Amino acid sequence: MEKKPELIDTHAHLDFPEFFDSIPETLERACGAGVREVVTIGIDLESSRKAAALARNFDRIHAVAGIHPHDSFILDDASLKELEDILQNDRVVAVGEIGLDYYRNKQPHPVQIGCLKRQLELACKVGMPAVFHIRDAWEDFFRVIPEYVSSLPQSVMHCFSGSWEIARKCFDMGFYLSIPGVVTFPKSEDLRNVVARSPLDRLLVETDAPYLAPVPYRGKTNEPAFVLHTARKIAELRNEPFETIAEHTTRNARSVFRM
Repeated sequence: MEKKPELIDTHAHLDFPEFFDSIPETLERACGAGVREVVTIGIDLESSRKAAALARNFDRIHAVAGIHPHDSFILDDASLKELEDILQNDRVVAVGEIGLDYYRNKQPHPVQIGCLKRQLELACKVGMPAVFHIRDAWEDFFRVIPEYVSSLPQSVMHCFSGSWEIARKCFDMGFYLSIPGVVTFPKSEDLRNVVARSPLDRLLVETDAPYLAPVPYRGKTNEPAFVLHTARKIAELRNEPFETIAEHTTRNARSVFRM
């Protein structure tokens, strides 16, 4: 029997209420779509603990632990120690999602920047990649990140939404771009341009479930199985076989997260 192409959803939030009491069924649907593994993402200390627990309990789930810019606060030593303890779990593969969000602006910019820097210091200390959430804050991000690049393992730009010029800067720093279902939306011309021009060895696929369901499920609850449609769209935009996209994005995910 011919082996079916495998995908990895590199960014989902399986601890969210949409998935309560349905993780086995969600994973089964994902497996049916060729999605063999899912990386579930923390956004604060509590959700990071939950993500790590899910990864311990399900062998097809890996976890990422960190504090999202929406939940930024002035990190004290106790909170950093708790985060570091979560990162010690061998099913936790990165620090995130961390970053800057000046679109929602839920926290003051200096607080967001301070929280990002302390988590970057932690990522460098423990030798783990970061998963970045950057929205309308590229100028400050590129001001902050150079100090850490030489010590930070290759990392991931989650739900990439920047221009080709920004993408090139990210590639120069050794980062991967994680492509969400937004690429299937008719008006996502900038993202489609980035996907078509990017090196294939720097692309990942993600859902950001339960958000951003791709066409043909736009407006519905997103789930890991739907990353199949994102991968198919990338193949179409690049005029490459779906199997090639699946092979490379899966290999990239295993490489960056050391899975």
